[in-house]
Amino acid sequence: MNTKYSVVIPCYKSDQTIEKVVRMTSEELDRLGKHDYEFVLVNDCSPDGGKTIAALKETAKKYPFVTVIDLAKNAGQHNAIMAALNYAEGDFIIAMDDDMQTHPSQLGILLDEIDKGYDVVYGYYPEKKHSGFRNFVSKINVYTVRCLLGRPKWVKTSSYYVMNKMVRDNIISYRNSYAHIQGLILRTTNNISCVPVTHFEREVGHSTYTLKSLIRLYTSVIGFSIVPLKVGIYIGALLTICGLAGSLWILIRKLFINPNIAIGWSSIISVMLFCFGMLFMFMGLIGEYVGRIFLSLNNEPQYVVREIIRGESQ
Repeated sequence: MNTKYSVVIPCYKSDQTIEKVVRMTSEELDRLGKHDYEFVLVNDCSPDGGKTIAALKETAKKYPFVTVIDLAKNAGQHNAIMAALNYAEGDFIIAMDDDMQTHPSQLGILLDEIDKGYDVVYGYYPEKKHSGFRNFVSKINVYTVRCLLGRPKWVKTSSYYVMNKMVRDNIISYRNSYAHIQGLILRTTNNISCVPVTHFEREVGHSTYTLKSLIRLYTSVIGFSIVPLKVGIYIGALLTICGLAGSLWILIRKLFINPNIAIGWSSIISVMLFCFGMLFMFMGLIGEYVGRIFLSLNNEPQYVVREIIRGESQ
């Protein structure tokens, strides 16, 4: 029986690059002897006047193995990948970006590693071509995922990876609206490998990620961990101990050391502001958890499909 490969790509303002990505990736798969494959391209409601969806439709006309999923509203990268995974039919799923930075020439490295029996293989970049700001935020994300999800230090990840059908089937069983692909993979399997690949320069334009979108992307990990709530308990306990110790020290100084000591108004206000700030921060965090529970109970969708466009021979 032939092994089928599904290439899933979330697309956002990619009208100038997506046809080249599909063409070069299909050529590389043919060169590697992987002739049974499909592409699932998801238009994440690109705000470019219809340029991206037009380019995707032209690509589907040109290549019969391409399926285009047009989302009715922007769902975010992880939910767009979830949409692609739900329509992918391959025995192995290859996740790539739409900007040529996850380069098709590196695909053989990932496929050679997955053939060793791993469930998931990540390609990681010894040297990244991102901006300084993006690299800084990526480091924060790595630390956050390690703390919240318990990701092993040896696991190095990126948006370029291959998974088998078993992992894909378990991932798409997750129906909540706040999907986090790495969190879903880590809770599915520990049989993971990572291999170094070359990170290429972006061919057209610049990264579409803003600080707001990066925060939205990385905070989706909250739905897979209760560690932030535990941190709130620890900080609350620490502040309580500090408050009791400080009160006891002030009382001792007032009674036995210097009865004329003045109680500092500014220091009291500072402590109050700090404590109330921490209190409201963790109330907001609890509210975030409760809000996500509310959205889940109301069946908030991960994505809404406007149209499915299949290659002409499908």
